[in-house]
Amino acid sequence: MIKLGGIVFRFHPLFVLLMLLSVLTGRFQEMIALFFIVLLHELAHLWTALRFNWKVREVKLLPFGGVVETEEAGSVPVREEALVAAAGPAYNALLSLAAWGLGHFGLIDQAWADDFARASGLIAAFNLLPVLPLDGGRLLQCWFCLHFPYHRTLVWSVRISLLFSAAVILGALCPPLYGGLVHLNLLAIGLFLFASNWTYMRNLPFVFLRFLVRRAERSSSRIDSGTLAQPIVVSRHRQLSHVVRLLMKERYHLVYMMDHGKISRVLPEGQVIDGFLGSLTEGNADFRFFM
Repeated sequence: MIKLGGIVFRFHPLFVLLMLLSVLTGRFQEMIALFFIVLLHELAHLWTALRFNWKVREVKLLPFGGVVETEEAGSVPVREEALVAAAGPAYNALLSLAAWGLGHFGLIDQAWADDFARASGLIAAFNLLPVLPLDGGRLLQCWFCLHFPYHRTLVWSVRISLLFSAAVILGALCPPLYGGLVHLNLLAIGLFLFASNWTYMRNLPFVFLRFLVRRAERSSSRIDSGTLAQPIVVSRHRQLSHVVRLLMKERYHLVYMMDHGKISRVLPEGQVIDGFLGSLTEGNADFRFFM
């Protein structure tokens, strides 16, 4: 673990394991090159996040990328989230192009440049898979946020992530069927992704609750600055736990409660959220509805 400027840089145990395996298999130089590619990938995420004044707690380095842990998760505009997620693969693409150009014009060894460009391109391509916490999974989540309620976004993001994680595991196990060997590195990554998303799925209630708390804190500022409201129309007897599941991240809502075809009440979303959070505090809400 390294701490610079209040930001913790941490190596995931899987990264350390692969570094040790590279020493045992005589591929330490390749692993060092991979380390710098991954580090630059994460620094691109970090630089972009800091440009948006995000509060970054930790940067965790993985063998195929990393995770920038921030205080802003679920509370920043989708545009910012998408740009931060895209920064890593975009920088990898630039690295590949630069390495290829330097090798093509004879400024560095062409064989090394080709290997570096290929490795950087593979890191970018792998990170664009629609699997959390990879960049592709975050970009997919951003797209969902623009079209679906945030709760549904969380649920379907993790389901798709589990599906593709399982596909990575199967891809690593398939070669023996055709006379090949199991891809141990790919298998380890697939198992890590599947386990991470399984844990994330179990924690979805708390992720969504954090979203509601931060949204409630910011609702008044959105009103003060002026915003367009999108209506949510529900029955007067609808439970608050079901109403908050209809909130969209990029919209401000007014909740219209209907009774026999007529509007009985119109509530700002902040009042609905406060009412739901209050029912949780009093133990009157069923937390299992998030699953």
